Amino acid sequence: MVMKRIVLLFMGLLFLANLVSAYHVTINAPDSLAIGKPLVVTGTTTFGIGTPIDIVLYHQVTTTTEIQREIVYIQPDQSFQAVFDTTGLAPGTYKVEAPPTANGDSVTMRLVTLYDRSQEISLSSALTQAYTGNLYLNGEIKGKENSGIQVEVIDPTGLVIFGPRYINTDNAAHFAADIPIREPGSYEVSFTDGNGYIGSRVVTILGGDATSSLTNGISNPTQVIVLSAHALSSRDAPAYFLVKTNVGPVVLYTSKSTDWVMEYTDDQGVLYTENDRAGASPERAEFTGRGTTVYVKIYPYKYASTSDVTLYGENVQAVVVSPSVPAPFALSAAKATTPSTPLLPGIAVLSLVIALCLLTHRKN
Repeated sequence: MVMKRIVLLFMGLLFLANLVSAYHVTINAPDSLAIGKPLVVTGTTTFGIGTPIDIVLYHQVTTTTEIQREIVYIQPDQSFQAVFDTTGLAPGTYKVEAPPTANGDSVTMRLVTLYDRSQEISLSSALTQAYTGNLYLNGEIKGKENSGIQVEVIDPTGLVIFGPRYINTDNAAHFAADIPIREPGSYEVSFTDGNGYIGSRVVTILGGDATSSLTNGISNPTQVIVLSAHALSSRDAPAYFLVKTNVGPVVLYTSKSTDWVMEYTDDQGVLYTENDRAGASPERAEFTGRGTTVYVKIYPYKYASTSDVTLYGENVQAVVVSPSVPAPFALSAAKATTPSTPLLPGIAVLSLVIALCLLTHRKN
């Protein structure tokens, strides 16, 4: 009787071992991923349909720290999927892991390297803009001279309204684009190149209730509204702007796509010139506004340069591109375009007078 019980217990243990070893799990994840992109972990298993299992994301430094945990359920095709948000995570090595099994063929752990390329993006355009019907982008992408990037824009409802579309960069890796939009809100702008995802920025467009709430003091009183306009500029064809100021401290500054020279007049008509940043940072002017119109002229310091320039204004009512040369700059523009009077006709007349004098002298 004792022997029979031992045999039954042994058979039960063998059955249980075979039952445990029968379960199989395999997970898949990318070897590397840019921070900000979702980390998608997929897998297959022989667990029963609807069975919940934990998929865990760990950060591996000197010790292993759990970052996120997702509970997934086995689908009818024996598959499962977990998605982890990598926004804000530090670059480094991470691992995703499923529950271990006794099956030697199971793959329950994958290593993933998260890298950060967001610093390659340098936006000169404001992250908070007034609603004009367009979202304006202006900036540089490190290492992308005379190349281009793909830009995608997602509206406040999550709908892709632009792109992915290729935008060219110039010899300074500078790009600019006007993207039509239909409403105020927060827009996510993402940048991608041939090496993959670079990063994203959120641009907030104010208008309607958002703008009025600022003036009524409901929103953060320290928030600054920046207005802007942009135009192509060269030494031969400078960009001219009209700025309607508010009363109080006014700040004007350029984009930093090149080394700009900014000339502007104050309310008294006095002309000022700013060019002390050498392209390392935007040219900047600060003065007290009196609610009048200030005229601005911007052109590149180098004669061979032609580029798109953006003028930004803080504590202003409007910034627009001037349709013509403003009066304060009209005289200098006329001098630049009017050819010099040739000297040869004057020399010829003088020579003729001298010749007539000599001829008359000889006759006498």
